Amino acid sequence: MLQQKILLVEDDRNFGDVLRSYLEMHQYDVTLATDGDVGYSTFKNGKFDLCILDVMMPKKDGFTLAKEIKEDNKNMPIIFLTAKSLKEDVIDGFKIGADDYITKPFNSEELLYRVQAVLKRTAAPVNPDADKKEFVIGNYTFNYPLRILTFDPDGAREKDKLSPKEAHLLRLFCLNKNDVLSRSQALTEIWEEDNYFTARSMDVFVTKLRKYLKKDPNLEIVNIHGNGFRLIDKNEVEDY
Repeated sequence: MLQQKILLVEDDRNFGDVLRSYLEMHQYDVTLATDGDVGYSTFKNGKFDLCILDVMMPKKDGFTLAKEIKEDNKNMPIIFLTAKSLKEDVIDGFKIGADDYITKPFNSEELLYRVQAVLKRTAAPVNPDADKKEFVIGNYTFNYPLRILTFDPDGAREKDKLSPKEAHLLRLFCLNKNDVLSRSQALTEIWEEDNYFTARSMDVFVTKLRKYLKKDPNLEIVNIHGNGFRLIDKNEVEDY
């Protein structure tokens, strides 16, 4: 089983090292950042299952950082750590989208149980098609392991051999057909980082997939501004 990845942003380096070591002892993969700016750049360039953010930090406080993280990934679970116990601060944290809020000082075991509870509660549902090897897209069939895309509307059976990244990206489109495939999800899963250069590379691969699929006029990959892309089968959706 893959280790779940946690971004811990805590400006007290000694305290942060203690928390990181404790969570790593319990089989979590923890990345520590010591201020809000570094925390955000680390989040942008990695793939995480949970963020644990100190509220009072230099350069960028935890609330501001959480807002930026939520703008990039609204479903990212967040736990706040704070020395404050004021009701207003707790409410502000939950308004931003916090999943939990722990007031310092706290027991490390308490944090562990809260981390386990949040990850269990926010775990993404298993896609029933995640293990599929072959997909039907309009007049195409796509064999993912062989990377073969076949166009067969009338027995002509025109075949294209896709590159590994083209096949991986098309598989993600198939798993999310008619729904939005977020740019961040595709970049972190295929290119393992989300930045300007990988985003431009992804755009090139989307263009290639559009060319492969253009033989079927009912298939279209559309841009969803600020979010990602959507592979649409016009025969299956009402807005076309």
